[in-house]
Amino acid sequence: MPRTKFENFVFTVIMAFIMVYAMICYNISLNIGGMTDQVFLMALGELRIMWPVAIVLEMFVMERPVVHLTNRVVTKDMPFIWMLLIRCSLTVCLMCPAMSLVATFLFKDYSAAGVVGTWLQTAALNFPMALAWQIFFGGPLGRLVFRLIFRRGEDAQTAPAAEPASGSVAEEA
Repeated sequence: MPRTKFENFVFTVIMAFIMVYAMICYNISLNIGGMTDQVFLMALGELRIMWPVAIVLEMFVMERPVVHLTNRVVTKDMPFIWMLLIRCSLTVCLMCPAMSLVATFLFKDYSAAGVVGTWLQTAALNFPMALAWQIFFGGPLGRLVFRLIFRRGEDAQTAPAAEPASGSVAEEA
């Protein structure tokens, strides 16, 4: 997990790319009636807009509320996997409606149903996919990529050391 502001930025960039690209592919597939190879190329156009939006939204708007809500639920004796799942779920709970609103304004035809109706439908369709993708695929992939970039070689250096030292933030910083 990120330990510095720079690492947090890189982690956000990685996760935003993975989540946004997958969700754009999902939404295009819904719009055209199914997944095709062409969807992966079509998604690149929207990605240029939605990826930076997600980065800015996460870093400057949603990060503090997610951390605050996570800290209200998480306890120190809770297993790490539960803390991780809670943090990921809360991030999706806040980011999905926000990104769906942005997508509604930029890419949806809301003239018939109105902005609110189109946004709520978009968020309702996106939420289950975003949550499942984050927990089972995107989140683990993003954390793997992050570890490959920032923690390469740490496991080899700390393997012979005692267990408590490997998890100490103060010693690794």
